[in-house]
Amino acid sequence: MRYLSKYMIWCVLFALVSCGEEPKPTIKPVTKDEMKNSMEKANRYLMNEEEEDIANYVQRHGLEMTRTGTGLRYQVMKQGSGAMIEPGQKVTLEYELHSIVGDLLYSSDKDGVKSFVVGEGMVESGLDEAMTYLHRGDVATIIIPFHLAYGLHGDDDRIPEYATLVYMIKITDNQ
Repeated sequence: MRYLSKYMIWCVLFALVSCGEEPKPTIKPVTKDEMKNSMEKANRYLMNEEEEDIANYVQRHGLEMTRTGTGLRYQVMKQGSGAMIEPGQKVTLEYELHSIVGDLLYSSDKDGVKSFVVGEGMVESGLDEAMTYLHRGDVATIIIPFHLAYGLHGDDDRIPEYATLVYMIKITDNQ
């Protein structure tokens, strides 16, 4: 009998607790403006983080880089004797490509020289842009923000998503 009364009390308590329905939260649809504001905030955050990473890299390596309107940075380490490179010209580079944290991603020693026609979109837009500031024979360091490189996805091989790239190049030929 004692167990039966305890069992009955538990049943009554369970019934009382389970009978009350909690109000379901109302899910408010996100407006286009709210979505836009959220995306802008996320992009500002990513850009600020990247700017800080680039500033730290520049300071650590004692560089004095020129910054373009797109966010590309470059510094000529050794001036070449050739003419200024123009869109439509083919260039050939010896290079090392590093992530901003210093990981070697690609190099002409392992992967061969890089040849492309400037302005035809054959390489990262940041590298394409950088060529228009350089001369044949220049040795330069170029920092390419992720939005001018491989963006959100990387290259599905050695370059990760959101990667800020550092090229150390020597322009060996242009036509």
